[in-house]
Amino acid sequence: MTRNHKIAVIKGDGIGPEIIDEAIKVLDALSANMDFNLEYDEFLMGGAALDEAGVPLPDETIQGVKKSDAVLFGAIGGPKWDGVERHLRPESGLLALRKEMGTFANLRPAIVYDELVNASTLKPDVVKGVDIMVVRELTGGIYFGKPRELLADRAYNTMVYTRDEVIRIAHVAFEIAMKRNKRVCSVDKANVLEVSQFWRETVIEVAEEYPEVELTHMYVDNAAMQLIREPKQFDVILTGNIFGDILSDAASMLSGSIGLLPSASTGKGVGLYEPIHGSAPDIAGQGIANPLATISSASMMLRYALGEEEAANKIDDAIKKALSKGYRTGDLGAYDAKEVLSCSQMGDIIAKYVSK
Repeated sequence: MTRNHKIAVIKGDGIGPEIIDEAIKVLDALSANMDFNLEYDEFLMGGAALDEAGVPLPDETIQGVKKSDAVLFGAIGGPKWDGVERHLRPESGLLALRKEMGTFANLRPAIVYDELVNASTLKPDVVKGVDIMVVRELTGGIYFGKPRELLADRAYNTMVYTRDEVIRIAHVAFEIAMKRNKRVCSVDKANVLEVSQFWRETVIEVAEEYPEVELTHMYVDNAAMQLIREPKQFDVILTGNIFGDILSDAASMLSGSIGLLPSASTGKGVGLYEPIHGSAPDIAGQGIANPLATISSASMMLRYALGEEEAANKIDDAIKKALSKGYRTGDLGAYDAKEVLSCSQMGDIIAKYVSK
């Protein structure tokens, strides 16, 4: 029996439409040869929504997302909207959507492909074999904490975590670790922040339910250094919203390009699948963006939201095959390149490989 899945598509701003088009190209090539159908409904968010609807997250988008099985999302923002009020900024739309959907867990894998060890700015022996999963709490912490205010002579934000928020994200990290190498490093700043001390104590309590998993702790400044010094020591990194935002971007560069790495935002409702990079307005419309992070995000969507494990594996294998044959996009430079491809050409290659 053919399985049917409803996908909400939010292309967003900048390079968002280009990279989403390539992911859909790959998904369509897959579904044409497998026992599932994908139905797409496109919605607005970010700067594009602000221009058309006057708000960064229209009600139509919220309702459409809630009726979907998953959201495939590109990127939002750009200097065009830098001068608008904070509540109207494109990023406010994304934060509001995550909150509305209850997507409290952000999964950001950082994997170094063997074919690209020379693309990293670090030495090959440092990055070869790196396979890290950053589990970032997504709907709490300083980005959402109140009170917050911007005044003429001072400004302040509040970092807040509840016990339930820490418990549920910790469970996500430990469950993932059980399927990997059974190691969790919880990152905080417990030496100076009460909220981090609370975070650490709560994570320790949750760890008692997973005796097979080794739990360690690290201050965020040390973790940033260790990601560069010895990244292979990490398996699963568990951390809060702002620390996870910073560390996952740092981890992404181990691979050589932020254009390679996907993410999944999951939780109580519909999951959101997106590349971790931004909208890159400086290269938008030039056809040179790297679509692999978005295509990998589509793979995560198939695996985590739709239960299509075989299809997800096909995408992952196709990406590895393309890289092994020397196909590169411009952000990867000429590292062991057979041919430097445009955004659309890379999508064509991956679509061809998943069809076989």
